[in-house]
Amino acid sequence: MSKRVVLGLSGGVDSAVAAYLLKEQGYDVIGVFMRNWDSQLNNDILGNPTNDNDICPQEEDYNDAKAVAECLGIPIKRVDFIKEYWDHVFTYFLDEYRKGRTPNPDILCNKHIKFKAFLDFAKTLNADYIATGHYAQVKHYQGADSVMLKGLDNNKDQTYFLCQLNQQQLQNSLFPLGEIDKTEVRRIARELNLPVADKKDSTGICFIGERDFKEFLQNYIPAQAGKMVDIETGNVIGDHSGIMYYTIGQRKGLGIGGPGDAWFVVGKDYDKNVLYICQGDQKDWLYSTGALITDVNWIASTKPIDKIACNAKFRYRQPDNPIQLEFIDEDTVYLTFDKPIKAVTPGQAAVFYDGDICLGGGTIETVYKDGQPIKYL
Repeated sequence: MSKRVVLGLSGGVDSAVAAYLLKEQGYDVIGVFMRNWDSQLNNDILGNPTNDNDICPQEEDYNDAKAVAECLGIPIKRVDFIKEYWDHVFTYFLDEYRKGRTPNPDILCNKHIKFKAFLDFAKTLNADYIATGHYAQVKHYQGADSVMLKGLDNNKDQTYFLCQLNQQQLQNSLFPLGEIDKTEVRRIARELNLPVADKKDSTGICFIGERDFKEFLQNYIPAQAGKMVDIETGNVIGDHSGIMYYTIGQRKGLGIGGPGDAWFVVGKDYDKNVLYICQGDQKDWLYSTGALITDVNWIASTKPIDKIACNAKFRYRQPDNPIQLEFIDEDTVYLTFDKPIKAVTPGQAAVFYDGDICLGGGTIETVYKDGQPIKYL
């Protein structure tokens, strides 16, 4: 009897080709379309370019997912996780922005929705596995830990966003696209005449979509303008439109002209509502030598006892950075960078690797320079 795989069928080309590959491998495939956001219910008005559309983007995606399922001859179901998304992803997202930090909702969405709520739903359909269109690899071993590796397509590898998966989630998961690249995905889709073969990839906030971000946040958090201050001189250089709109290392969108090098965001004083900037990106303000990482998920069932050498990414698609990692309690690690790293930002994710193996990840809590915490990060 074929093993059953319940696949997240999003209406995009990646999950469509994933469904085809699973069928080719002999699995009994059921597609499930997840609806996780309701613009009207969630007051998603400002910054939403689709308010006047005859049909909302999620319904368009559902129609595409149904067309793919019909083309491939697989059943499709629809499930709503709107409350779960709001409670476990979006409220955290807003809370972090209120603190002036920059969270990553895709990581939380994978942890709580795609590999928790969706997995629980799939089990009611007697699933042996769930599957998604992520570009990652998973190796399953009888009686041992499952291991997650980077996808073959380096440009599309999505293990950064999957760093919070635990063993139970990973052991129940398949990633059919892990060993092919995006060009091959498009080729397969066109060869099969899939209705989404040339559909553009989705962008924007996970399950919410493209938004004018400043306006979107104003639906939920009042903007509070303040001063931009040169951290070297203490001079006021201009005004900012709200600390939450800026990230460490940001260059564009500051609205500062004039001669000389470009200006960069280097810090925030949330209590005083001051955005600190400096001119030129090679100055020490943007560089750090260590970081405290909290809420660490270690994918293997045992954690290292001693300090280990490995690599870390602090942003998606960032090159691997050599570091030393040491657990200081059950879910907190301290990282020592082999060389100073630019724009490591509290609230964002640090993800750890041993070669192509993803070891896990956590949230950047405090950033250090020469053993001292950097005050305005």
